[in-house]
Amino acid sequence: MTQDTLKKESVEVSSVEKTSTLPKAPMKFATRAVHAGSPHDPVTGAVIEPISLSTTFAQTAVGAPVGVYEYSRSDNPNRSNFEKAVASLEDARYALAYSSGSAATANILQSLAPGSHVISVSDVYGGTHRYFTQVAAAHGIAVTFSGSIEVDINDLVRPETKLVWIETPSNPTLTLVDIRAVAEAAHSYGIKVVVDNTFMSPYVQNPLKHGADIVVHSVTKYINGHSDVVMGVAAFNDDTIYTRLLFLQNAIGAVPSPFDSWLAHRGLKTLHLRAKAATENATAVATALEASSQVIAVNYPGLNSHPQRYIAIKQHRNGMGGGMVSFRIKGGAEAAKRFCQKTNIFTLAESLGGVESLCEVPSSMTHAGIPRAEREAAGVFDDLVRLSCGVEDSEDLVADVLNALEVVAQEFPSKQ
Repeated sequence: MTQDTLKKESVEVSSVEKTSTLPKAPMKFATRAVHAGSPHDPVTGAVIEPISLSTTFAQTAVGAPVGVYEYSRSDNPNRSNFEKAVASLEDARYALAYSSGSAATANILQSLAPGSHVISVSDVYGGTHRYFTQVAAAHGIAVTFSGSIEVDINDLVRPETKLVWIETPSNPTLTLVDIRAVAEAAHSYGIKVVVDNTFMSPYVQNPLKHGADIVVHSVTKYINGHSDVVMGVAAFNDDTIYTRLLFLQNAIGAVPSPFDSWLAHRGLKTLHLRAKAATENATAVATALEASSQVIAVNYPGLNSHPQRYIAIKQHRNGMGGGMVSFRIKGGAEAAKRFCQKTNIFTLAESLGGVESLCEVPSSMTHAGIPRAEREAAGVFDDLVRLSCGVEDSEDLVADVLNALEVVAQEFPSKQ
């Protein structure tokens, strides 16, 4: 058997893999989050799937495995079920899971031939920027960065351009990109579009619906949501993309463990609840920050003051802003660092999307590897603070932020 025949069939977004009394009509998001990729165990009737730790699977004859699995690098029950769930939530036919979000990025770039060209938004995640500039380049892939990709795309396209890479909202300035506008321009040249949807999660935004060809996530963040798994995923509809990326997933072998797949699938089941709570909290925090005299500017697509609020209304579920906020604080880099040390609920740490609230200074942490001139051109100044709002009580989070601002103002009175 080939690996391709071992993979499960493509996922219909309405399927929930139950033989119970669930209605036949297409399921809403919350129902799919709980049930997609979650069959009851046929032997024990277990409602929650067991963890399948076996690396290899018995065969009744040469090339005839008992089920659809042969070897866990190629496929595993826990990974397969998780992939089905993500495909359902992103309204995709296929999804492939990886050992990290960076591994998902690498597999997609590895699918390009040497000499290919990629156009990317400027303010990408620091790890993506590192891969584009230091790893992809070594494999003969050239990347051009743009700070206004909707405007620049036609001027940046080359005969060898194969891919456009978007983060929307971007990390950490929360700049939005009109996915459909970019996709229509790219597709007119036969170029594929990838959207990193990590900041929004499948609950808030579904890029494939707006014309994207591939959507990627760092599962570590909102999809898993509990800061205990490092993992990535890509979802798409095209058969050719599926065949190529499936081959690379197996050949490169950067796949998640069964336990990580199981944990991420468990987390995914409450994504809709967590995403709603995070958005409510981020909206409250962003509103408080915007009203503070100690803040220079607030970046949050849920605020009417966001310059691209109209895109959020068009692309995001109910115009939601998501759980991420960034802001520039008076007092410069030292004030930004002190703010993160003075919060009591927000923990000073990298990453995002967990149930707990986090804060960090991108210029010194997640984006430290990007040259200063490039960072500042993308709006990542030394006084920028990034917040990941969790699911705590919003009043407590607002009080924590305002208290830290007050403490910083007392420490840097001449800069207020």
